[in-house]
Amino acid sequence: MSPLDQLRRISLSLPEAHEVEAWGEPTFRVRNKMFATYAAPNNHHGAGRTATWCKAPRGQQELLVASDPHRYFVPPYVGPSGWVGIWIDDLEDWGELEEIITESYCLIAPKKLQALVSPR
Repeated sequence: MSPLDQLRRISLSLPEAHEVEAWGEPTFRVRNKMFATYAAPNNHHGAGRTATWCKAPRGQQELLVASDPHRYFVPPYVGPSGWVGIWIDDLEDWGELEEIITESYCLIAPKKLQALVSPR
């Protein structure tokens, strides 16, 4: 399964999540709010590598980037708002990414939808 297919599988498994193309890339949203986006390697968003960007709780971006700068980065545009970029081109542990995406979703989703999400 390709990294984009894996990202879709995880993101679209969340309540009322749907995919919208924006800026030439798939984005994943709940209602009208984005919680994850795909960054292809062949455009300026991906900078030569396949990645995803997710909303992160305050302070998490800095912790992740400091802990593993070869996996995590500050993405353009949304990085100043605390979003975190994750390189997924050689990802082996999709469980950790699933946790990050679920957390991002819960930061965006209405409380009624958050309550439907099982802890992962």
